[in-house]
Amino acid sequence: MLNRTLSVVATVVALLAGAAPAAMAAGSGSATFRTAVKAQGSARVTAAVLDLDGTGGAPVVYGDDMPYDTASIVKVDILAAMLLHARDHRRALTARESAEAEVMIRDSDNTAATALWRAIGEGPGLASANKRLGLTSTQGGPGGLWGLTRTTAADQIRLLRAVFGTGPTPLDAASRNRIGTLMKEIAADQSWGVSAAADSGWALKNGWLMRTTTGLWDINSIGRITAGGHHYLVAVLSNGNASMPDGVNLVERAVRTAVSETAAH
Repeated sequence: MLNRTLSVVATVVALLAGAAPAAMAAGSGSATFRTAVKAQGSARVTAAVLDLDGTGGAPVVYGDDMPYDTASIVKVDILAAMLLHARDHRRALTARESAEAEVMIRDSDNTAATALWRAIGEGPGLASANKRLGLTSTQGGPGGLWGLTRTTAADQIRLLRAVFGTGPTPLDAASRNRIGTLMKEIAADQSWGVSAAADSGWALKNGWLMRTTTGLWDINSIGRITAGGHHYLVAVLSNGNASMPDGVNLVERAVRTAVSETAAH
């Protein structure tokens, strides 16, 4: 009862603030999800799904909507922040910035990400952009460590909504198209993740990072997919994976289960 009350209060506060509705907790206790994903050892996973063709305005979250390291999924957020920064200064991206944006998303190039991270003002710059984009639970990584940005699955849906949603957003049409197009052109060896639940189309960005302190892996995937004639925004975050393949398999089991359960309701 307390969790339900807090969820209602959070939704009301978000609406009064003009933000996107808070994530629904309906899927958080799903026994089917937990059984199907079969997280092993210390691995944890959370999925959030928003049916863009449904009647609900909030995503359903499966698992605990706790903070995770972003690893390279933050590169979508960095590009959104860079595009807002350039527009604020009444300019287009330079040729160099455009080239960096392309390889940062398509190939997950870290050097390009570091350059654009610095250009937006690192963590404080990301926070400023995210406030405009409606994100409420994302904290930029310290200094130059953009991969240690912390976020939740529900907050990643807010970011994806700013790119792929139909409502008003601080990103102009050209910026949204630019991000969405690059997310459809991901390198073939990086096309795993939320695409596992798609049957006709996807746009995505993945993230993977082995934590040196534990040897365990953060494996994440966010994007827009088409399945069963519906368009979904999906974010799957995980940590504590014994290996990258284990994490990829976990994320793909999670996205297939979460999208299937969302479609069934």
